[in-house]
Amino acid sequence: MAMPDFLTQHPDGEITVTGHRIGLYHIVQHYQEGFSPEMLACEYPTVPLAIIHKIIAYYLENRADVDNYVTACRSELDRQQAANARRINVPGLRERLKSRRAAETS
Repeated sequence: MAMPDFLTQHPDGEITVTGHRIGLYHIVQHYQEGFSPEMLACEYPTVPLAIIHKIIAYYLENRADVDNYVTACRSELDRQQAANARRINVPGLRERLKSRRAAETS
């Protein structure tokens, strides 16, 4: 994909809005969920509405390539989440806290 000046592709392959840490993935994902350009501008207030319009136009003109990029990003995020088998056990934490508090008060 050829990058316009308002998007930057980093050496690791991530594409962000130039001058921001906001990823193309996130903007496209929200747009696909039904966010309007104005809603995106509220979600990402540091990105000018004019740039958001340019990003959407870029997406619509390069839909297949951007959709492939978004799919690859989603797959990588899913892979990372699956690899992180250690999740916080909230009920277990609450039980340990309850036991600790009970021990401290007795």
